[in-house]
This record gives sequence, structure tokens and C-alpha cells, in this order.
Amino acid sequence: HLRKSNTEPIIRIYAESEGEEKAIAFAQNMIKEIKELI
Repeated sequence: HLRKSNTEPIIRIYAESEGEEKAIAFAQNMIKEIKELI
């Protein structure tokens, strides 16, 4: 889940998975892909 902050110049990333490690990996992958776009 992605959403822009209304109070800061940031994008918030929320990730859910079966375990914390998978959620972190998923979020890190999303960050990587976003950085490639900008």
C-alpha cells in the first residue's frame, strides 16, 4: 500500500505478509522500483 503524506514531502509504504522478513523485503523492493522511476 502506498500513500503520500499530507504533512510531509514523503510517500508512506505499508507492506503485509506472512512474516516480518517477507514484508520488509516486499517494501524494500517497492522502494527500489520507485527510485528507478524517478
